Amino acid sequence: MSAFERKTILVDGLVTSYLEAGRGEPVVLLHGGEFGAGAEIGWERNIEALAARYRVLALDMLGFGGSAKVIDFNDGRGMRIRHIARFCEVLGIDSAHFVGNSMGAVNLFVDTTSETPVLPVRSMVAICGGGEIQRNEHSAALYDYDATLDGMRRIVTALFYDQSYPADDAYVQRRYQASIAPGAWEALAAARFRRPGLAPPPLPSSRRAYDRITFPTLVVEGGGDKLLPAGWAAEIANQIAGARSAVVPDAGHCPQIEQPDAVNRLLLEFLAECSSVTA
Repeated sequence: MSAFERKTILVDGLVTSYLEAGRGEPVVLLHGGEFGAGAEIGWERNIEALAARYRVLALDMLGFGGSAKVIDFNDGRGMRIRHIARFCEVLGIDSAHFVGNSMGAVNLFVDTTSETPVLPVRSMVAICGGGEIQRNEHSAALYDYDATLDGMRRIVTALFYDQSYPADDAYVQRRYQASIAPGAWEALAAARFRRPGLAPPPLPSSRRAYDRITFPTLVVEGGGDKLLPAGWAAEIANQIAGARSAVVPDAGHCPQIEQPDAVNRLLLEFLAECSSVTA
């Protein structure tokens, strides 16, 4: 029996799929942005532990999983952030703890450092998202995915420190099938489209107005991340009042998958501190 229930709602007319478990203060989980990503693949090893104390909501962001396959060519990231905010409104959530991995974490930083944030953030955990993505064979694997099984194996290699993941045919196949579900590849690939002759867009930057963040913040780094430079988490945390950072050993870009027990302990300790401070 699953530790969570899958549900579907309409948010401004857009089908939105999410996982829900537990009761208590809401914790919203935002998955990464790689091809084949989604709420279940990203958070299935964390939801049960968090749900013992909190109401956990892990949504498929627009373009992923069971949610609508749509894209805004002018402001794709902004559309996803606004959709998350409206998702919270529709569910009656006016304040929540947010945890994001990779693109999910970048979305949190983009919103919370903006002049007009829209997400109802009470506290935030950013896992492997926010630093400067390195231009190497691993970032190329993520950005140049050709919807083949070999291409997905390269993505899995890029994401994980433990090489048993790309060697696991069933795991690679699972992510591959998610990446080629109707509309899934198209929705993510479209974000890379550009007119012939235009230079490739720059990779996401970590330069932001971090001084605008005034709530409890934890920044988590994977000790063996192949996509982000060592020390990025502490560098960002040092720019946020009262924030702290942590490094998860023997983990790549998705520590919550690769080292779930260690990440679950970090999350539960951090959330308990936030709850006691704001109680």
